[in-house]
Amino acid sequence: MWTVPAHRMKARREHRVPLSDEAIHVLKQMPRIADCDYVFSAPKGGMFSDMALTSVLRRMGHPDLTQHGFRSTFRDCARETTSYPREVCEHALAHQLADGVEAAYQRGDLLVKRTLLMQDWGRFCLTT
Repeated sequence: MWTVPAHRMKARREHRVPLSDEAIHVLKQMPRIADCDYVFSAPKGGMFSDMALTSVLRRMGHPDLTQHGFRSTFRDCARETTSYPREVCEHALAHQLADGVEAAYQRGDLLVKRTLLMQDWGRFCLTT
């Protein structure tokens, strides 16, 4: 489980992200930096800036790709290749419900269903 603290989220609410088996495998294979609190640390220590992924994509020769494009790819995959309800997919992206009344009654985070969705996403990523 990856937990994003509330102060790092746009909606200022903690967001739990269930990690797929494939994601956990990648994390276990990564080298660790001694005395560093971050999984992905900046070259001079500390955490990456919000432009780190964009910079990597540019250096790889893909200036047309964005980090939001990865989110869009996930959403397209969930919509086109699975039968998960829309609200499960949107919650996986930490999107808020547009209907304030409906949002007031949705107090859970659909974690069990999102865990299954992320397992399917992990498997999908291995096939493409």
